[in-house]
Amino acid sequence: MKYFTQFKAALFLASLIPLARLLWYGYSGQLGANPIEFITRSLGTWTLVFLLITLSLTPLRHLSGWSWWIRLRRMTGLYVFFYASLHFLTYIWLDQFFDLHAIYKDVIKRPYITVGFTAFILLLPLAITSTNKIMKRLGGKRWQLLHRLVYIIAIFAVIHYWWLVKKDITQPVIYAAILAILLGYRISISLKGSLTK
Repeated sequence: MKYFTQFKAALFLASLIPLARLLWYGYSGQLGANPIEFITRSLGTWTLVFLLITLSLTPLRHLSGWSWWIRLRRMTGLYVFFYASLHFLTYIWLDQFFDLHAIYKDVIKRPYITVGFTAFILLLPLAITSTNKIMKRLGGKRWQLLHRLVYIIAIFAVIHYWWLVKKDITQPVIYAAILAILLGYRISISLKGSLTK
């Protein structure tokens, strides 16, 4: 228990490094020629990274036999929401200056923003229902069913990133491959009736 607590604390602090890096880059003038794009893409990338980390915890538990992996899932899931919120806030504030009409037009006309916006909206109920109190109110089965939205969110997030990148799609392909492996593993094991989300 002691070592788990220390590991969880270390992971919590390490998860703030991407934000600290952005703040340092901003302070030291290393955000490049288009700082808003750099910040937005960086936050979006880390959202996807934490999403894939969260989805990897159940397979890690299953493969290792160590159940404590699952106890990290809420924290990493909330970091997904944290970075997704910063990503979204950067877009509506620094890019669109809270111009609701322009944001609406963007969401309607640009498919990658439509998909990304949808993924963020679907993420909201997962963050809201992340507490033990709400989990008990919903009941285990309904809570689990709701949180399976994470699979759709992950697919939408990869599509959002893929459609955003216009030339070099190497990174989106890598993320898509990792997601395919994680989802494929879940499907194969769930068919055997031995893995639940």
